[in-house]
Amino acid sequence: MTRTLVIDSATDACSAALFEGSECLAGEWFQLGRGHAERLVPMIGALPEKGRADRVVVALGPGSFTGIRVGLAAARALALAWKADLFGYHTPALLAAQARAEHGAVPVAVVNTGGHGEWFVEEFEADGSSLAPVRSLRPDDAASQIGADLVVGSQAGSLVNLRGTGTAQAMLPDARRFAELPESALTRDVRPAYGRAPDAKLPGRKMP
Repeated sequence: MTRTLVIDSATDACSAALFEGSECLAGEWFQLGRGHAERLVPMIGALPEKGRADRVVVALGPGSFTGIRVGLAAARALALAWKADLFGYHTPALLAAQARAEHGAVPVAVVNTGGHGEWFVEEFEADGSSLAPVRSLRPDDAASQIGADLVVGSQAGSLVNLRGTGTAQAMLPDARRFAELPESALTRDVRPAYGRAPDAKLPGRKMP
């Protein structure tokens, strides 16, 4: 049975969990905002056998630029040291899976805090398939474009209030709920998903 270490530090939440198959052996979750780098490694070290696993799975974002990079750095280092398989998943996919586990097979929109006053949004069908890749939208655009009644994420309440209809549930990703994520949501392409173009530009107006 595959042992999996799951690392999720791409948002205000920071969590790590160790699984044997679909069973969560141990895990911790904290809502930090800041300080992911200081908290993550001790969290992993406190897991059984210091989190050693056959497979390392990490949240790719979008979310916090620093949090994404902290999680990826830890996951890559551990996978290399343990000769473990390395996979990633996108933050909205786990939140949508958490929502389906609580509300059943219904369409769901994930709305999280983005940058510069925008929100990261992604909608999912009742079967968990994504309607379109994650987008970074202004709140008014998100309110006019999102159709799902159930909205989850850090900005769920704000969107439902702005739209005037729907059910909102504030929610952050939790590595301990990884078993709710379908295997089809995992990817070997573990590049960070920042959700929007970088603000900085190189000389000549080129993107980094």
